[in-house]
Amino acid sequence: MATSRAFTLFAFTLSLLTVASTVSGHNITQILSDTPEYSSFNNYLSQTKLADEINSRTTITVLVLNNGAMSSLAGKHPLSVVKNALSLLVLLDYYDPLKLHQLSKGTTLTTTLYQTTGHALGNLGFVNVTDLKGGKVGFGSAAPGSKLDSSYTKSVKQIPYNISVLEINAPIIAPGILTAPAPSSAGVSNITGLLEKAGCKTFANLLVSSGVIKTFESTVEKGLTVFAPSDEAFKARGVPDLTNLTQAEVVSLLEYHALAEYKPKGSLKTNKDAISTLATNGAGKYDLTTSTSGDEVILHTGVGPSRLADTVVDETPVVIFTVDNVLLPAELFGKSSSPAPAPEPVSAPTPTPAKSPSPVEAPSPTAASPPAPPVDESSPEGAPSDSPTSSENSNAKNAAFHVNAPALFTALVTIAATSLLL
Repeated sequence: MATSRAFTLFAFTLSLLTVASTVSGHNITQILSDTPEYSSFNNYLSQTKLADEINSRTTITVLVLNNGAMSSLAGKHPLSVVKNALSLLVLLDYYDPLKLHQLSKGTTLTTTLYQTTGHALGNLGFVNVTDLKGGKVGFGSAAPGSKLDSSYTKSVKQIPYNISVLEINAPIIAPGILTAPAPSSAGVSNITGLLEKAGCKTFANLLVSSGVIKTFESTVEKGLTVFAPSDEAFKARGVPDLTNLTQAEVVSLLEYHALAEYKPKGSLKTNKDAISTLATNGAGKYDLTTSTSGDEVILHTGVGPSRLADTVVDETPVVIFTVDNVLLPAELFGKSSSPAPAPEPVSAPTPTPAKSPSPVEAPSPTAASPPAPPVDESSPEGAPSDSPTSSENSNAKNAAFHVNAPALFTALVTIAATSLLL
């Protein structure tokens, strides 16, 4: 009997380990790297940083194109246009072959990653999925009058219900998606104009007066990420008087707010390492670290955190964010001036002399342990205790699902062991 229970417990533990492995995340680049026929598609996912966006989400379906089908896009359009076209092939829901043939009423409209870019008007960011006769499944733009110009060919990989990778035979082309203007003609080169419109006029003026705007503009072609503090951020308490800085220090401070690479939100969410800024040089590190809270990204400087507030523009290879605090590099302003106080030691209870028999008194509630000190802001691995919470509940739940999966697994094993051994 004991042997049977032990075997049952072992089998149950193995099944939970399988489940735990499915919730630990996915890597679309690794999934596709084993199949050479998707090398072009995989390469463009990396170039456009869509791979990072895919990896940062917990429930997603990727419609992949083989090298032959990708030839209609690869090398024929600007990278920003290719990114939009591929974004339309990333469905924000889980579809495996079985689900494709069990659609309610045989058809559905599903949201894509393109819808989240802000470029999709009306239904352009949605895809029509229809179960056709003869076992075929068609895909097309949800825009009125669009045809099902693509069809499902085979399954590539599924990690239920985390990620599904399905092959289709042709791109899904939404009206106007291949004729979108390239970043230069869309006005991305007018960085100061975009900043002023986004409520970052102070930052824009500083860039011009210091000459740092020229550094930004010279970096655009190869990739540029800007973290622009709002006008209110410069008025916040604790922001140092910039007139007390030398010209070289002002330049370093402004360059600290930009990266010489294209790093959209999805890339920042999956980032694990320190990030070099335009201010990074031999004289100082001037780097940033990141953490996440739900769907939000927090930047850490060693002095204080700042939250990514809004995306002003995201046009490969340029992305401009607004941030809610001025980024203060530790190289100029030192470490956090308000370190967390160490917790006071808990004194051992003083033994009391024995009393003569008397009615037993109810014990007083145990005093709560002193709170653990907040994580030091200078540590790149921990988010500060005052990190903001997510503004989207659903994304916060997804993030919690990733974080709490090991704890859930431990609890389930404990419950199973207890029930089996009783």
